[in-house]
Amino acid sequence: MNNVIKTKRTFIQAIVLCIGCLCFYGTKAQTRTPKFKVIAFYTAKNDLAHISFVHEANRWFPQIAKKYNFSYDSTQNWSNLNEDFLSGYQVVLFLDTRPDVPAQREAFKKYMDNGGAWMGFHFSAFALTPSRYPQNWDWYHNEFLGSGSYAGNTWRPTSAVLRVESPKHPAAKHLSKTFKASPNEWYKWTNDLRANPDIKILLAIDSASFPLGTGPKQHEIWHSGYYPVAWTNKNYKMIYVNMGHNDIDYENKTNKELSFTFANEVQNNLIIDGLLWLGKKK
Repeated sequence: MNNVIKTKRTFIQAIVLCIGCLCFYGTKAQTRTPKFKVIAFYTAKNDLAHISFVHEANRWFPQIAKKYNFSYDSTQNWSNLNEDFLSGYQVVLFLDTRPDVPAQREAFKKYMDNGGAWMGFHFSAFALTPSRYPQNWDWYHNEFLGSGSYAGNTWRPTSAVLRVESPKHPAAKHLSKTFKASPNEWYKWTNDLRANPDIKILLAIDSASFPLGTGPKQHEIWHSGYYPVAWTNKNYKMIYVNMGHNDIDYENKTNKELSFTFANEVQNNLIIDGLLWLGKKK
């Protein structure tokens, strides 16, 4: 009888110990400190394709943050682009536009000069004079991005075959030599990024893509040329990617979303690995 009682006690103690361990490790998993913190700035106005991308990004990034243990916040309040607010984040994203207020621009430059990290998408590099977004920030467009002003685009938004130009870069480690990107409006620039020794081009449009675009305007169909679509500046911890323009049914005036940027797992590897590289401590 005593042996039976002892066996029951041992069994109960084992169960209690297991429950305790599960509770401990469950709590620990829920409260683990994120490896780094990301803040995404966006405007999400005017162009439906850019708005679609921003909303998609704000659904996708929290899922990726949970999977890879970093935190993700987003804001439309560009006045948060100040030294005090930025001090709480290791990576800044520009999902569509860029800051226009001088104090915000200065705060961002200081953040990057002091070792902050940044990833920008598509329209965040746009600059055209005259337009709502003129090229009036030389440091950002000519030095930091290196691209200068916008010089044209393809239309309609279509997929392109992209070629990896820097396969040894951490952002490209899970990419094949070439891959098919999500539909996008592809930009070209006034500056030749190949001539800039500070720029490392990560991806460019492969010649297999040509002709790229469907028109109807002939100059928006590319038949040849060199077009970088993702790059980094060796003097900063940054990555720019030209992706970020979903396809929208403008023609039939339904405004239906016809494509999604993050529906491409291969392309997503660039964003994920690039972000993990940016957030990695020195």
